[in-house]
Amino acid sequence: MQVSQEATGAFRRRRLLIAVVVAALVLILTLALRFIVEKNHIEKLSHTFASKAIQRFDRLFSPLDVAANNTQGLVGLPCDQVRFPLVEKLASLQTVRSIILVDRDNMYCSSIYGSTNLAFSATYPELAVNNQRMLLSTDDHLLKGSPVLLLWTPLEAGNRAGILQLVNIELMSNYLLEPELPWVERVIFNVGEHSLEYGNPLIEKALPSEDEVSYQDASLRYPFSVTLYGPAPARLALLALPEQLPLALLLSLLSGYIVWLATANRMSLAWQISYGINAREFMVYCQPLINARSGECEGIELLLRWHNDRQGWVSPDLFIPLAERHNLIAPLTRYVLTEVVSQLPLLPARSDFHIAINVASSHFHDRQIVTDLKQLWWPANPAPQLIVELTERDALPEVDQRVVAQLRQNGVKLAIDDFGTGHSSLSYLKTLSPDVLKIDKVFTAAIGTDAINATVTDMVISLAQRLNISLVAEGVETAAQAAYLREKGVDVLQGYLFARPMPLESFPQWLSEHQPPGGG
Repeated sequence: MQVSQEATGAFRRRRLLIAVVVAALVLILTLALRFIVEKNHIEKLSHTFASKAIQRFDRLFSPLDVAANNTQGLVGLPCDQVRFPLVEKLASLQTVRSIILVDRDNMYCSSIYGSTNLAFSATYPELAVNNQRMLLSTDDHLLKGSPVLLLWTPLEAGNRAGILQLVNIELMSNYLLEPELPWVERVIFNVGEHSLEYGNPLIEKALPSEDEVSYQDASLRYPFSVTLYGPAPARLALLALPEQLPLALLLSLLSGYIVWLATANRMSLAWQISYGINAREFMVYCQPLINARSGECEGIELLLRWHNDRQGWVSPDLFIPLAERHNLIAPLTRYVLTEVVSQLPLLPARSDFHIAINVASSHFHDRQIVTDLKQLWWPANPAPQLIVELTERDALPEVDQRVVAQLRQNGVKLAIDDFGTGHSSLSYLKTLSPDVLKIDKVFTAAIGTDAINATVTDMVISLAQRLNISLVAEGVETAAQAAYLREKGVDVLQGYLFARPMPLESFPQWLSEHQPPGGG
């Protein structure tokens, strides 16, 4: 029972470990998933912000293109004739500070100053020579030092005539480039090598700080781009994780509890036994029964061994009591019967050869043992004598006497296993009238060493002989024990002195190699 409790405790600890591991994995995976989702969300917000900023600037510049195209007809006309139309056009374009007409590389007419005489290629070589359409610069005339965007619309390929619009980009940038904290801390408007940052009137190339990352998107219609600077999405996602912790903990605890419940059966040894029967993990072993006088093998006791692919070898002292408590002992007995019937051709076909099988008293209820023997044993017409062994850890008085009588009518003998160690009672001998008593190995081991147990052994031997009950001594390991038991008149000896338990299919070879001199 102690071994069984330890095994149950081990399974419970394993279930708990699995539940804890699953809960921890769910917690880690949930937080990792939330981290990835949050990181992707922040990246998407940044991309969306940049895309929308590009779209807003495109919409800002689109009317300027239309205005420039509508004004192309004024290029080349005298300034005094076109200035008023330029002023009207300027009034309709609220974002434009000034419109300048360029003809033959001469900036000759301004909507603000009227007639001018400046060389276009010398003043703005980026536009005239480098063929750029946009230029970030500073206003040197109207609002000195303020940022201004020059939008150049040429009339010819040589860039010597066209319309130059000076856009109030500072006002527009303050409206269109406002950051969205925390994922966008700085927004930069880029044209060529120059940049304009929100809140910074200086036109200079913007660089990220040490803890910032950048994302850039460019317009497909105009030669400008927008750069975003802000904390790394991974860092922001990490900072947001504490908010996700309560939900992640709840999911992990729920998962652990579900695993704990789900493994209640699968992680129990009782479930493992049921699975082992179906998976044929159990193996039938046998141990020879030796005639104390002749030394011949006159039978075998069938034993069950279990090699669990998940646990390795499991001791019978562990799984047999558990099988009894969980009503699995009868299926195990049927398993043994099925296996031994399949091996009958390998066993001696003699009526004086005994095959002993352990049967729990619960198997006698509702005549189950009789039904199983009718289905599994008797149809095979076995020649060997079948002995049913009842162990004293069972409640022997519960055995149905009619079942015992029916077994005897069909030639089955009854033995009481481990006599004297369990619920020993002399009434069992009267109630059950067994054919065989098996002396437990505890008493066999006491021969020559333990006076009290040796005395009990002598009393059991004497009692069985008076009642004409055959005796089998288990656990015989020394020649001295065998000699003592033989002298006391014990009929059959069983133990490591003669043979260890062996697979049933190995018994024929053992039998052929261990016949005593003169034995048949």
